[in-house]
Amino acid sequence: MRKDVRILLVGEPKVGKTSLIMSLVSEEFPQVVPYRAEEITIPADVTPERVPTHIVDYSEAEQTDEQLSSEISKANVICIVYAVNNKTSIEKVTSHWIPLINDNTDKDSRVPVILVGNKSDLVEHSSMETILPVMNQYTEIETCVECSAKNLKNISELFYYAQKAVLHPTGPLYCPEEKRMKPACIKALTRIFKVSDLDNDGILNDNELNFFQRTCFNAPLASQALEDVKNVVRKNVIDGVCDNGLTLKGFLFLHTLFIQRGRHETTWTVLRRFGCDDDLELHQDYLFPLTLKIPPDCTTELNHNAYLFLQSVFDKHDKDHDCALSPEELKDLFDVFPYMPWGPDVNNTVCTNDEGWITYQGYLSQWTLTTYLDVQRCLEYLGYLGYSIISQQESQAAAITVTRDKKIDLQKKQTQRSVFRCNIFGDSGSGKSGFLQAFLGRNLMRQNIVSEEHMSYYAISTAYVYGQEKYLLLHEVFPDFDVLSDADQACDIVCLVYDASNPHSFEYCARVFKQYFMDTKTPCMMIAAKSDLQETKQLYALTPLEFCRKHKMPPPQAFTCNTADAPCKDIYTKLTTMAMHPHARLRCMCTCNRCTFCHLQNFINSELVQTVKAKLYTAILSRSLLFQRPSNSSVSQSSFTLFFLLFFFTCHFHFAPETFSHFVNHVDSVFLFCLSLSENPVFAFTLFCF
Repeated sequence: MRKDVRILLVGEPKVGKTSLIMSLVSEEFPQVVPYRAEEITIPADVTPERVPTHIVDYSEAEQTDEQLSSEISKANVICIVYAVNNKTSIEKVTSHWIPLINDNTDKDSRVPVILVGNKSDLVEHSSMETILPVMNQYTEIETCVECSAKNLKNISELFYYAQKAVLHPTGPLYCPEEKRMKPACIKALTRIFKVSDLDNDGILNDNELNFFQRTCFNAPLASQALEDVKNVVRKNVIDGVCDNGLTLKGFLFLHTLFIQRGRHETTWTVLRRFGCDDDLELHQDYLFPLTLKIPPDCTTELNHNAYLFLQSVFDKHDKDHDCALSPEELKDLFDVFPYMPWGPDVNNTVCTNDEGWITYQGYLSQWTLTTYLDVQRCLEYLGYLGYSIISQQESQAAAITVTRDKKIDLQKKQTQRSVFRCNIFGDSGSGKSGFLQAFLGRNLMRQNIVSEEHMSYYAISTAYVYGQEKYLLLHEVFPDFDVLSDADQACDIVCLVYDASNPHSFEYCARVFKQYFMDTKTPCMMIAAKSDLQETKQLYALTPLEFCRKHKMPPPQAFTCNTADAPCKDIYTKLTTMAMHPHARLRCMCTCNRCTFCHLQNFINSELVQTVKAKLYTAILSRSLLFQRPSNSSVSQSSFTLFFLLFFFTCHFHFAPETFSHFVNHVDSVFLFCLSLSENPVFAFTLFCF
């Protein structure tokens, strides 16, 4: 909606233009009328629409043609004033003033025109019979008002209609010649209908209609009023009401009826509430709220409410309830968009089912990826779906969480983030793309059927770290060693992939690591890809294992996607764990780093577990109840470790993360309380765990 309205009054001399303005301001007919009134500004709190209004007068005696043309180009609405008792002034409306206005305005954005018949107090008849053919001939004419500056008749109404013609114009909504709404208006209202159809059954039921009414007009419809609306639709439109609900056909008919009866403001209120501007396009302020600020080293994620909203959108379009969106269902979901936002590459970025359809997990993953990489695009997409309206939030920015600085996470040795980025480096042909696609559960056979033009340099899915679901975002970096942007280096973990069967492949990984990541705190992991092929000695000064030991990295991880079933995902869990706990420096006692022993050993040696273990062990020794042997006995230590693991896993899977963190800080006090209840340490430990 415009922030102000500029009204220009034009017409032949002596028709009463200046008298109309002065009568409005002083609320009485002026005894002395100047040639031209000065520009008047009416404050917003005085006008019905709460918008400041500027009223500009024109005088042929005091202004040139150039000045008139300038005023016409600046006006939002033009009132052509004629005297109802002066036939010549009426004829001049079509012979002079309308052509002059059209010559000085853009053809694609005509300025609305109001015809004003002044001096109605001097005649007993109306001029409407003469004016109606003129109104039918020129579509830019909004309405005609007969008034009297002397008797103050319809003076306020005149300027109200002029203001209304600007704030609630008919032109973008309705074509009077064809007596139907314009395509742009139908398109905008159709989107509003689909957003308001919360169950996607093609009908607005009573609950949805009341939600729509509260959203637009801050008040629900009474039951009888709701039935009256439906009855009006039933009488005029076939299939306008179905199953006691309003169809799209009936919804469009109602707004056509509002417009035809001069209630344009009703339709405009609905359009603007759902984000439309004066051209019936979604307003930029609606799509891109300015309240979101993202400091450096922070990332953007969707919060819980946003995921719930997206889940409801998925559920209402998954008509066959197979937890996947077919091409038709996906097209229906994005029907409220002006374009298709997801291309064929998305199917190679997220998880799909056997038919290649995006699954529920893949759907949420793609939204997570968009939020992480381009939060403004995510805000735009949420705006098309009507997030702020359906979720009753001020804007789409309420769906976004800005994470804290990564430096703080490193200092506190814990993170609240849910999305972790892993940049994949490797020479051409090393197997990077295969590594990405394997994360989505695709073996080499499934990868070979993917068109190269639809390949993606990203892959995102979920991984579980100690029972917590996290998103791992893999990004394949183009193998240009000499040019690595800041974005290529900014990640949570680096994955260096080399072809174990190519003797020249490892050198690229070693050079990238030494030049860009050796002196950073970013954890790195070597991947020996194509491990199903014959391993070849790498032509480098150090073997990959020696290189990793020298630089305190985990040993190279053997990997292949040439499997009969979906490739193993253990390595991706390892990557997510390292990204989530970069300070932990997880170690492994053997070189495989894939077996159960290795996973448990890494878990036991992690800093969090060691801290809890030390607190609990100190609490037990302080009571001297658990072990009768000396505290440095191997039997005591092993028995304690067994009991401790039972305790830790029980607590971890029964507490929420924030509760568990608080519990860890007070574990010694809690366990001492349990010991005080029983002299039997085993019974106390069991009581403590349960």
